[in-house]
Amino acid sequence: MEQNVRLKFQEHFSEEGFVYASPGRINLIGEHTDYNGGFVFPGAVDKGIIAEIKPNGLEKVRVFSIDLNEYAEFGLEEQDIPTQNWARYIFGVCREIIKRGKAPRCFDAAFAGDVPLGAGMSSSAALESTFAFALNDIFNLGIDKFELAKIGQATEHNYVGVNCGIMDQFASVFGRAGSLIRLDCRSLEYEYFPFNPIGYKLVLIDSVVKHELASSAYNKRRHSCETAVAAISKTHPEVKFLRDATMPMLKEVKDLISAEDYMRAEYVIEEIQRVLDVCEALKVGDYATVGQKMYETHYGMSKLYEVSCEELDFLNDIAKKNGVTGSRVMGGGFGGCTINLVKEELYGSFVADAVSSFTAKFGKQPKVYDVVISDGSRRIS
Repeated sequence: MEQNVRLKFQEHFSEEGFVYASPGRINLIGEHTDYNGGFVFPGAVDKGIIAEIKPNGLEKVRVFSIDLNEYAEFGLEEQDIPTQNWARYIFGVCREIIKRGKAPRCFDAAFAGDVPLGAGMSSSAALESTFAFALNDIFNLGIDKFELAKIGQATEHNYVGVNCGIMDQFASVFGRAGSLIRLDCRSLEYEYFPFNPIGYKLVLIDSVVKHELASSAYNKRRHSCETAVAAISKTHPEVKFLRDATMPMLKEVKDLISAEDYMRAEYVIEEIQRVLDVCEALKVGDYATVGQKMYETHYGMSKLYEVSCEELDFLNDIAKKNGVTGSRVMGGGFGGCTINLVKEELYGSFVADAVSSFTAKFGKQPKVYDVVISDGSRRIS
């Protein structure tokens, strides 16, 4: 991919620039915990965006998307926002840098990626992180890594219309090979934990479905969590998020909230604890416990939070049947992938069974993505 980016940059701009890369990400465990003040546990993966970039001395940015075979030009003023959706990510990064009092100049760029689209691995965050990191480096802007992640997040909010959390951009910028990152979504403190599953593979099975009710269902579940917090905080004023609550506290208000709200809160409180349990297990290389917690998360997302779907539950059952160490739906739910921690000797038979059984049942073939935990945003040359 790097050679192709270099070739296309040379074709379009007849020069040689600087090459940068940022990865997509997985989240091993910790779903729907971010807006509840809890922890997430992502890692950067070996799939991402590569861009070649060079200042051009002009009054406009010129960018070529290799994968889409599209070209865009735009200035750096607010009214210069491009029409192409993909170009808005790059424009947004430039504008967010400018809003912070920094002065990037115009540039030429060509980029390509191998993050599977729609698989929940955050290709958009990889794109934002690549350009934020590159412009900071090329123009010596002195922006720290955390602010680079926030620039990507603000781009989503202000130029793409997606009100996302910080996890995706954070993992893309801060990723480290052989480590996962526990991010405290309340304090934004973070810590690296070793992830070296020798004898195991990490594989995503993409159900290639996305059910439409995801956004309205997300808002409903968020409201359930807020309702539970409001009830608990009447007798425990220190509880500001479900992160602060315990199961005994939740049980105290069981008769004061709906059964549905209770179930949603139960899942979140337990999920926040599972992230901490997985971190402790990884310190001693206990991948059996990691896998058990992944299965518990899937059960919770399916039966308590109710954000799974028939296809994802089916893939989870296939994983259990094949002796996979851990498996769960990854991401917000209602489609997308399962993430699976599988022993190498079981990998071939598991993937073959998952693909054939899923295809036979649903009439479409799932996609399979092997992932390796890798480094975050970086300059290649």
